[in-house]
Amino acid sequence: MSGPTLLRYTAFSERPEGGNPAGVWIGDALPPAAEMQRIAAEVGYSETAFLASSGEDRWTMRYYSPKAEVSFCGHATIASGVALAESHGERVFRLETRVGEVPVAVRRREDGRWLATLTSVDPDWRPVAAEILDRALGLLGWSRGELDSSLEPGVAYAGAWHLVIAVAARSVLARLDYDFDQLLALAREHDLTTLQLIWREDEATFHARDPFPIGGVVEDPATGAAAAALGGYLRARGWIEPPGEITIHQGHDMGRPSTLFVSIPVDGGIEVSGTAVSIAP
Repeated sequence: MSGPTLLRYTAFSERPEGGNPAGVWIGDALPPAAEMQRIAAEVGYSETAFLASSGEDRWTMRYYSPKAEVSFCGHATIASGVALAESHGERVFRLETRVGEVPVAVRRREDGRWLATLTSVDPDWRPVAAEILDRALGLLGWSRGELDSSLEPGVAYAGAWHLVIAVAARSVLARLDYDFDQLLALAREHDLTTLQLIWREDEATFHARDPFPIGGVVEDPATGAAAAALGGYLRARGWIEPPGEITIHQGHDMGRPSTLFVSIPVDGGIEVSGTAVSIAP
């Protein structure tokens, strides 16, 4: 490789105006942490992925938001898979992240677009304490009476932790207005990367919004890590019969529509698939 390359993609969309933008830095060796943080802040997207080759189809990978390093990021992983496939062709890339190995299989669809599928680390979940839930609901301006009683709130993991809150009506999800600093404090206190706020349209279709104050972002238009965590949470709680598939629509309220496809096997990691397209700086 002649030198490091900084690319820009939007993931989980087929149009540059949709999806979630991510920086993808590819080089022979990862820069120092301070340099990665500087580059991510300069790029200004919710995350920038940094990749360095560590063997045939193996890559060391780190993720940085404009404010801090992030343990795992799904949309930047999808973007990275497409970026690597454009140089190396269809194959499985094995990404060595802080949370473990995350394979990304990339293939060309019949329409010529690249489709990337990541397989998360093993998911996990824990109950959410009543006081944490009430504090989050208060900051969101929501009430317990507006929640979906069939999908109990909880904290879900597939490389990063997310507070999952399901509402009973799409109109509630459309109401997202919160105190950024107070939600940031809550996220820091309880190691929450995002809040995965969802409405279930039917058994296999979800709509999501993801506040991301930890990354310095009011809202994420497509969150692959939270999608994987949700898939694991649904399986663990018996709310979907594996193997199964769900589709998550996100970003519509922001004007950046995104589509995330989630495959939930009987056990092991959760698969999240999506397209990504190159965008101008």
